[in-house]
Amino acid sequence: MPPTALPAWTRRLAADVALYVAIGVVMAFLGPFGSSQRPLEERFVYWFVCMVGGGLIGTAIDEPLRRAVNHFWLRVTMASVLMTPFVTVLVGVTNHVMTEMRLGPENIAQPWFQVFVVSFATMTFRQFAWAHRPVVVEVERPPAEDPAAAFRKRLSAKRRAAALIAVEAEDHYLRVHTDAGEELVTARFGDALSELAGVAGFQTHRSWWVAADAIDEVAWLRGRGEAKLKCGLVVPVSRSNAPALKDAGWF
Repeated sequence: MPPTALPAWTRRLAADVALYVAIGVVMAFLGPFGSSQRPLEERFVYWFVCMVGGGLIGTAIDEPLRRAVNHFWLRVTMASVLMTPFVTVLVGVTNHVMTEMRLGPENIAQPWFQVFVVSFATMTFRQFAWAHRPVVVEVERPPAEDPAAAFRKRLSAKRRAAALIAVEAEDHYLRVHTDAGEELVTARFGDALSELAGVAGFQTHRSWWVAADAIDEVAWLRGRGEAKLKCGLVVPVSRSNAPALKDAGWF
């Protein structure tokens, strides 16, 4: 069976731990706050416990803040202040175990400021690590297919890309009205209707098809109708074709 991908929170926690380990290694080599007097191996153990343990305390405190506080530095400060008492106790217990330092309120609380400084720096590093914005890759999409592409092939190059206004049947010809002028083509009206089936429009009469966005207004009076187009054309509307226009709200 293929391996199951780890949940997002698990990967995030593993990244946090890796960050805390890396900081612990740096602190072990630098030996701040008097830890340089200890052997290097002991410093590695000491800072590993303090940084990973303290970092996980900070993570547990910061996660609820992440959903409630959006300001970067306010969140860092709040997390650092809230985690300092708990991490101070952790440091005190670690000192007691590794150096046999006597446990007491005064001994435990003594390094609280150093703990706050390290906590603040650690939470800042953590927030910078997670503050990256996702890279949005724009995928170029192919242009949408023109539903009138088949019909446009009948037109000359001058009007092939023009906006269709209306198609008028004249015997064995079609007069195609566009915003680039009109053109006479050889075709059957029925074939034109089939090729324009995917285009928003209406057959208004047995010899007329009109693009929907070309209509300005439709009037119906005494059993006959007409559609006035934005280009100035007036197209007849037959009784049998009127329902489609009526359903579309034209009258």
